[in-house]
This record gives sequence, structure tokens and C-alpha cells, in this order.
Amino acid sequence: MLKSLFAVIAAALLLGACDQPAPQAAPPPPPPPAPPTYMVFFDWDRSNLSSQAMNTIKQAAVAYKTRGGVRVMATGHTDTSGSEAYNMALSLRRANAVKDALVKEGVPATAIAATGVGEAGLLVKTGDGVREPQNRRVEIVVQVPPPSTNDMAYCSALAALWRKTSTASPAQGPVPEAIAQCSAGNTAAGIPVLEKALTDSKVQLPKRT
Repeated sequence: MLKSLFAVIAAALLLGACDQPAPQAAPPPPPPPAPPTYMVFFDWDRSNLSSQAMNTIKQAAVAYKTRGGVRVMATGHTDTSGSEAYNMALSLRRANAVKDALVKEGVPATAIAATGVGEAGLLVKTGDGVREPQNRRVEIVVQVPPPSTNDMAYCSALAALWRKTSTASPAQGPVPEAIAQCSAGNTAAGIPVLEKALTDSKVQLPKRT
């Protein structure tokens, strides 16, 4: 009788264990943020920069300096009017014009790669001999270094410490945006803001490894 009772209890425990939900796998880390990209457009057969183009170039220069950029790619394009050889040279002139303007805005010349690809990589697909304004452009890509694992962990630790010690509303101030930047992998933008917020609150910062 006692053995039968033990057998029933063991079977019940086994069934209960089977009913337990399987532990959920940890969510994958967020993908690295896409590098900032800017476009500068040109008049037909021209490589001079308009005031609108200069504003775009200034934005790219600011992104390079504030996001810890390591390299800037300036790729010149043309539409399909004109010969391929002429367009290749024109696209390079446009890329170099953008490079010169970036240098004037404080981006080191050694950090800029200017290339021309002529009619290749049309933004708007057209036939030959078409003057398409969207294809007459330079694409500026600001390449930033990927965050290290240590930076990600440190950024998360800062965010957790702020949540633990702060009495401010989570929706107020620049801190929530900094936490969002950390979650997106942009630790260069998130860490300084969180460090300042904690320091201003006289909270000791966690050790950074």
C-alpha cells in the first residue's frame, strides 16, 4: 500500500514538472544602428554646392564630430545624360567638392574618402540620356565605430542606476533619450548624458571595465 502511494506521488510530481513552461530564450541584442547617410544634390552638369547642399554637409560634419565618426565616404553620382567617361569625371568632381566643404567644417581630410561612380547606382532608374535631378548627387556616409561589449554593459548599468536612484519622471529631460540611445547601441551618445545626470545627482558611477 505504501509503495503504491509513493508511486502515485512520484507520478504526480513528474506530470507537474512536465507542465512547467520551458524557460524563454533571452531576446537577441539589438542590431547596430545604421551609419548616418546624407545626400547632396546638384544642378545639371555642375559640381558647385548650393546653400541647401552646404546645410546638409554641415549636418554630416556635426554627425562625424558628435558621434565619434571614424571615416566619411563621399560617393559622387551623375544622371545618364552625357558620355560615361565625362560622367565619371563629373561624379568625382562632385565628390571632391563635398570633401573640400567637409574639411572646412572641421572633418579631417585624412578621414574622408571621395570617389566617383558616374552613372552607376542610379537613385531613379532611367534610360540613357535622361536628365534626372535625383541622380545628380553625392551620398555622404558617416561611419561610426561599433560599440564594444563593455560600453554596452556600462551604458546599461548607468541606465539601471538612474532608474534606481532618480525620483524624476521617466518621460522628462534628456535622460530617457540617452537610455534609448543605449538600447539602440549608440553608447557614444548615451553614456555622457547618463554620467552627467548621475554625477549632478551626486550618485557614484559604477566601475567601468
